[in-house]
Amino acid sequence: MPSFGDINTVYNPTKKLNKEEIIRALQFGIASEYETIQIYQQIMASTDNDAVKTVLTDLTNDEMHHAGALLKLIHILAPDVAAQYEHGADKVLTELGIK
Repeated sequence: MPSFGDINTVYNPTKKLNKEEIIRALQFGIASEYETIQIYQQIMASTDNDAVKTVLTDLTNDEMHHAGALLKLIHILAPDVAAQYEHGADKVLTELGIK
């Protein structure tokens, strides 16, 4: 059962994240966005209710935008990490004969 904390118990970080921790947190955020997309798509596939499908389609698109924004932030903050993603993308293009 979800629980909501009381307004007097707010998490206050004891330190600022370093670059590596920020990148890991952003990657975790991307994974969370993808998980949310999957949940919404499963709900949509499980109903014929047009209102549910309309709202969840909009929310799914928002989550995709969030994932894209977080990934772009990784590209800006950590070009070395972004290069690893690009390497994987290039490898697939080569394997498919597209590049």
